Amino acid sequence: MGILNPRLVHQIFRGIWVALILAGIGYALYYVVPLIYPFIFGWILALMLNPVVNFFQFKLKFPRWLAVTLSMLIFLAAMITAITLLVANIIVELGSLADTLQFQINRWVEQFNVFINSTAFQNWIERINDFFENNPKYQETVNKNLSSTAGSIADVSKYVISYVFDTLRRFLTSLPNIATITIIVMLATFFISKDWYLLIKRYKGIFSDIIVKTTQLIRNDLQKALFGYMRAQLILVSLTALVVIIGLLVLRVDYAITIGLLTGLADLMPYLGTGAVMVPWILYVFFAQGDLFLGIGLSILYGVIVIARQIMEPKVLASSVGLDPLATLIAMFVGLKLFGLLGLIIGPVSLILISAFYRARIFHDIAAYIQKGSAPPE
Repeated sequence: MGILNPRLVHQIFRGIWVALILAGIGYALYYVVPLIYPFIFGWILALMLNPVVNFFQFKLKFPRWLAVTLSMLIFLAAMITAITLLVANIIVELGSLADTLQFQINRWVEQFNVFINSTAFQNWIERINDFFENNPKYQETVNKNLSSTAGSIADVSKYVISYVFDTLRRFLTSLPNIATITIIVMLATFFISKDWYLLIKRYKGIFSDIIVKTTQLIRNDLQKALFGYMRAQLILVSLTALVVIIGLLVLRVDYAITIGLLTGLADLMPYLGTGAVMVPWILYVFFAQGDLFLGIGLSILYGVIVIARQIMEPKVLASSVGLDPLATLIAMFVGLKLFGLLGLIIGPVSLILISAFYRARIFHDIAAYIQKGSAPPE
């Protein structure tokens, strides 16, 4: 048996070494990220606000701390205003929905009273009584089944009520934690943004020029991709809202604009999307209102929304983020298979990250190190 090629042995050992380093980094991130995620959010927010801060600092000649403070106040004011308007609109719509439901319940009660007082129902009750009098053994079986059904309904009702109250309790008990994390994120954003260029200078002083250059390339790519992805989602949400508004106006539905905007916002939810609004509404129209025309119209509208989003999403993501449409579609499909509906987001984001690493020649450097023991010269 011949002696192994020393070069091949070194390549194998370098490959194992790179794999161990990557596994160690992944393992460390898995445990470290949950401990520092508020500061990661703070860094992302500082990165997003940095153009506004620079405008106040360099164009209007504000001190850096004042520019950061004004930028954060503008951001918080915009968020609070948007949330307030949305909540106020939802409250108004819920009030209108409550009136509609109360009217529908009163209508059902009237119809039920008419039914139980009808001659046909009374004759049916008399026949049942006669049947039980002539067959007492069936009456006992029916009573047992009714008792079992009532018990099952009571158990389900108890579970639903318990689940609702438990969810509400968890939400209320998490409010202090959410408030604390929000404050930490805001403080981290302030300090990171205030010392932005100082932190960059310190970073450049610690690491070599090659690492700094590579990091800057990755950061620039991810920054463009992040804003591109946000732009793509905004386009998709706007298209969904527009299609819903047009469809509801054609169907002559009240509050078409409000419902369309809320449905567009619901499209951001990875698991439910527009189905969270459209599916219960369609079921209500079909089975509660009995409006066949509106039910069919809403069903067609929902189908158009789903098909249009599936067609437009890969193309919009590709044009906004700078990815190949086929690669984006493959990433979405792989993400869907691995992570479910949430993978429709995880897939493109992972592709963005891989693409940024590729353009920064990270994979080329790793391959060169494994093969030759050093990265290729710049």
